[in-house]
Amino acid sequence: MENNSCIRQQADLQQINRCKDTVSELSDSFDYLANGLSLVGNSVRLKILYLLFEEKRLCVCDLSDILGMNISAISQHLRKMKDRNLLETDRDAQTIFYSLTAEYEKLLNPFFVILDKNKILEAI
Repeated sequence: MENNSCIRQQADLQQINRCKDTVSELSDSFDYLANGLSLVGNSVRLKILYLLFEEKRLCVCDLSDILGMNISAISQHLRKMKDRNLLETDRDAQTIFYSLTAEYEKLLNPFFVILDKNKILEAI
């Protein structure tokens, strides 16, 4: 049985909509960068990493709303990245927030700066 319940107290709809727009605008750049980074493996994990880079910390429910995926699928991606030490967690009551480790934030920064300016495809 799949559990799609969320335990956060309140959704920040402005943040969710802003993130949806940003992810949509950068869709082609996400796909290109994902193909070039064996570290990330696919565009969904790259989007999660980008959102965590931009927002600093998000819970699984936030990521589920932003990316339009079920919580179970997001959790699997987060677990794989956490197991490989790309992510760290912080608990606030019952909600677990994810963020990039300092090492991976530094490593991914140049890619995301280019991506954020939507210039990744112009750079090639």
